[in-house]
Amino acid sequence: MRYLTSGESHGPQLTTIIEGLPAGMPLEAEDINENLARRQKGYGRGRRMQIEKDRASIVGGVRHGYTLGSPLGLVVENKDWTHWTKVMGIEPLLEGGEEEVKRKISRPRPGHADLVGGMKYGHRDLRNVLERSSARETTVRVAAGAVAKKLLKLLDIEVVGHVLEIGGIKAEKLHYDSINELREITEESPVRCLDEEAAGKMMNLIDEAKQNGDSIGGVVEVIVEGMPAGVGSYVHYDRKLDAKIAMAVMSINAFKGVEFGLGFEMARKPGSEVHDEIAWSEELGYYRKTNRLGGFEGGMTTGMPIRVKGVMKPIPTLYKPLQSVDIETKEPFKASIERSDSCAVPAASVVAEAVVAWELAAGIVEQFNSDQFEKLRQDINRQRQDSKEY
Repeated sequence: MRYLTSGESHGPQLTTIIEGLPAGMPLEAEDINENLARRQKGYGRGRRMQIEKDRASIVGGVRHGYTLGSPLGLVVENKDWTHWTKVMGIEPLLEGGEEEVKRKISRPRPGHADLVGGMKYGHRDLRNVLERSSARETTVRVAAGAVAKKLLKLLDIEVVGHVLEIGGIKAEKLHYDSINELREITEESPVRCLDEEAAGKMMNLIDEAKQNGDSIGGVVEVIVEGMPAGVGSYVHYDRKLDAKIAMAVMSINAFKGVEFGLGFEMARKPGSEVHDEIAWSEELGYYRKTNRLGGFEGGMTTGMPIRVKGVMKPIPTLYKPLQSVDIETKEPFKASIERSDSCAVPAASVVAEAVVAWELAAGIVEQFNSDQFEKLRQDINRQRQDSKEY
């Protein structure tokens, strides 16, 4: 299962084509749009979230509410396109004309892809880079992830993303009775945080950063329950499922670190406090007494909840701009300001949820009989039973 995205931040639309979904899976546009709306929420978001009301249109691969097994086409229109038709139009401009000179960007912003992307592709107008490297592209990755989440949910696998830390303020009260309770509480939180007291402090810090023209980052976590044991591989390095998830999380704009379970804390603990002891019961089959490894051993799922964290750096577009150099004049300047968020960590937890869900769904589709959804469901249930009786 794979997908490809296309489109620019201020272009007419964002597009994704998904290949490899089983036929006969129930799917409606609202399954996707619910998640697109979640991505646009979150304390600290900028003005663009007031302009765009993202809605996905299914333009292929579904008939009468069920997938066909053919590629699924999704389109999200950019409502802001009407204000950018001249800047982002497809038609060529007159060389050296007023419009070409007026629209050209030659000043790269620190922390963005502007300068290196211009070097790579030979662009002298850096808008050619920043339009695609924008986090706006994650809109259709959330759309693809929503399709994956739908598949997982139908297989009794639940995925929830939430915020653990913003700007150094950490959530301390992390107890919840069920993954559904975790989802319900964090969906009501403006910063998607389980700890209400910490959430209040996070919002105050976001306000402070905004007033100072600055930005702040944080840590998000994705928790998955219901994955059968043995999905992934220990045989080949590129089929290790945790490695694929790590790559997917690191591919999210502004993410600079990823860890599973105890993560980097393992470096400071002895092995006896890191590895999970194995137990067996007639009701559960094999299980781990703890879950310090975050649901993976040898690149494969253990059947325990998957716990993966991602670190998001502060957004580099600042209202107190950093210094850079004009690529045409080589003169120093203070970086230009594009419309931006002071903190996008709550929204990033939704994106992380989407990319993790995608890798899990792709791993399942690759490993099990997946041409028809009902056969896939039967195969997964058989795997669960076989693992229990092993």
